[in-house]
Amino acid sequence: MAVVIRLMRSGAKKRPFYRLVAADSRRQRDGRFLQILGHYNPISQPFELVVQQDLVQKWLDAGATPSEQVASLLRTTGMKLGKPSKPTKKAAAQPRTRRKPRPVSARKAMVRAAKEEARKSGKPLPRKGAKRKAAEK
Repeated sequence: MAVVIRLMRSGAKKRPFYRLVAADSRRQRDGRFLQILGHYNPISQPFELVVQQDLVQKWLDAGATPSEQVASLLRTTGMKLGKPSKPTKKAAAQPRTRRKPRPVSARKAMVRAAKEEARKSGKPLPRKGAKRKAAEK
């Protein structure tokens, strides 16, 4: 079981409050946890950070890896840490590659060619449906 020290969000809407917890890495962010290690209130000025350093050190010695945010917060308290855990897949996503353009239908190709011809010759472009109205007369 891979243990991660991370922030568990609680508090009201638009009023975040975080618990510092040791949890199984496969669990949800706000799901079941193993132990509460402290709390973090980013709303209060200056922010409030309460950490039980002896418990955090116990988990780090047992092999738990802190998340990037937790590692940053623990450094502000003066704790020495190893490497933070790897970021999640969303944060480490590679840039998307462009797909090949889809083939254009014959009708669209014909319309594009007619518009390009009209632009080159300086004639005004026909309005949509103009051909249909002319055929009906």
